[in-house]
Parts: sequence; structure tokens; C-alpha cells
Amino acid sequence: VQVDFLAPVDADDAMFPTGNLVDQLEVPGIGIFEATMINAGIPTIFLNAQDIGYTGTELQEDINNDETALARFESIRAYGAVKMGLIESVEQAAARQHTPKVAFVSPSQGYIASSGKEIKESEIDLNVRALSMGKLHHAMMGTAAVAIGTAAAIPGTLVNLAAGGNERESVVFGHPSGTLKVGAQASNDKGQWSVNKVSMSRSARVLMEGWVRVPADVLA
Repeated sequence: VQVDFLAPVDADDAMFPTGNLVDQLEVPGIGIFEATMINAGIPTIFLNAQDIGYTGTELQEDINNDETALARFESIRAYGAVKMGLIESVEQAAARQHTPKVAFVSPSQGYIASSGKEIKESEIDLNVRALSMGKLHHAMMGTAAVAIGTAAAIPGTLVNLAAGGNERESVVFGHPSGTLKVGAQASNDKGQWSVNKVSMSRSARVLMEGWVRVPADVLA
């Protein structure tokens, strides 16, 4: 079913809290990375996969069993949170595990999903992997997909560039367990980006069916 997220950016928040589509994020002891930091759906830090030593086709076991990698991601998340203005010091990040999310992107590449399904390069526009609560997510969180769709619609972000650049209203991205199509309606007014709606397809199942008996006199 199609799910629409209307006005996914809080009116009191800037979509790009630093004012930039791409920033230089310095993480002491680790490096300096290009990053797109966005508030849409959920605060998210996007990195280029190759900048942090990945291809963008990784599955859970490639990262979640590597304690050193998880610690690096947490440091990136903490310093990114400070730069986004979500916390005042990196020490506060441990008490704020839910945001921001950290994700990394790469141009489309084929891979075998965790389900065993082959994802072909021609089927997707880019690959995205995201961490949630300190671990690589098995698929993609819905709120992070909103951030992906929004960033993809805005030329110049790392997500947009990984998808091939230019203006676009939707992208299909590969994640560890498959693919997802997400679209966004973004507009630029005097240099300020805004997004009116983000749409995506989500699976659904019937949870309950039944009968409701209505008295005849109610229908009269």
C-alpha cells in the first residue's frame, strides 16, 4: 500500500540544520568525511560508503559482528549530532540513541539480499544502509526512508549524487533485505528547501475480519 508522509519536516526545524547540503564532518581519531545531515522523517547523517571503507552492499553480519566498526559509527553519530545541534557535547550521545541515524550510500550495485534474492544493479538507483540503536538495520526504517526520499529529491546531497544527480521525484534503493521505492515533492524558495510530501510503498496484512450487527431500527 502507498503511505504518504505530509510535511515530514517540523516547521520549527531547519531541513538542513547546518545550512549546507554537504558538510565536512570531522571525527577526532577517525577522519574527516563528507556528510549530508538532514531533518526529514528523522534526523539522519548520510555518508559515502567508500569514504568509510564500505561498498554499500553490506548485510547485517558484515557490520554487526565488528565491534570496532560499530564503535566508529557511534563516534560519527555523536559528532554529527553535535554539528546538527541535537546535543551540546558528544558525551550526551549515549543518552540519545534514537537520533540521529547514520546511513551510508553508494551508486547502484548488484548484490544478494539477506533473503537470498538477487538484486540487480539495473533494478535500483542507489544502495543505502542504515544503523539504528547501534546496529545495522535488517532492512530500512520507515522514517529513514523519508529522509532518503527527501535527500534524493534535492540536487547536490550525497543521496542525490549517489543516485546519479539531477532533479528526481523518486528513487528505488537497495537495502539489506531487498528494495524500496520512495518519492518526494521538494521545492526551493529563495535558497530554502522544503518538502511537501514523501510517499513510499509498504507491505500490509489483514489483522482482523468480522461482522458488526446493526439493529434494524438504526437503519430506518
